[in-house]
Amino acid sequence: MSDQNKAFIALRNTLCSYSPISDDTWLAFMAICKFRPLKKHSLLYNIGNIPCSYAYVYQGLVRCFACDEKGNEYNKMFFDEGKFPGAMTALLTSSPSMLAFEAIEDSLIIEIDFAGYRKLMIENNQLKLFQIYYLEKNWLLAKDAREIEIVQDDATARYLRFIDKHPELVERLPQYHIASHLGITPTQLSRVRKKI
Repeated sequence: MSDQNKAFIALRNTLCSYSPISDDTWLAFMAICKFRPLKKHSLLYNIGNIPCSYAYVYQGLVRCFACDEKGNEYNKMFFDEGKFPGAMTALLTSSPSMLAFEAIEDSLIIEIDFAGYRKLMIENNQLKLFQIYYLEKNWLLAKDAREIEIVQDDATARYLRFIDKHPELVERLPQYHIASHLGITPTQLSRVRKKI
């Protein structure tokens, strides 16, 4: 079986893990999708561009980051297998993205046309349910936990929580990317790692 076929099977399984998707809905959904490889260090979406799609990661790892006026990068999120990277605020407002999405590893992704998805979702209750359950789990609940963690936890607690929540990413990510995500310097992270 080709990587493309495996990727589409994985995507359907991911969708169905939130809410069942019928064959008819799946065929309509597939029609707005495009499978493609993404080389390590290449950008999936760039700051300043108006995106027209979001993606599904079949294999690989993508980081989402913002830059300040001095060019310093701040990692917001990481998207490994089964996740959906995309500049959602930019997509919803048709405005330039304030975030960039870069492949940290060679990746295989499925790009999903956003306008096509919105049209399908408005017409289809199965996709509406998927959207609701996905947003509840991955944006509302996860966002609240992350905001509390950044404000209340010290560097050690943040790192231990990251290890607990993302054990599969600890070995795959360079330490400076983890430090940026935790809101600390690589030197601080090195100290934390020595301490524990």
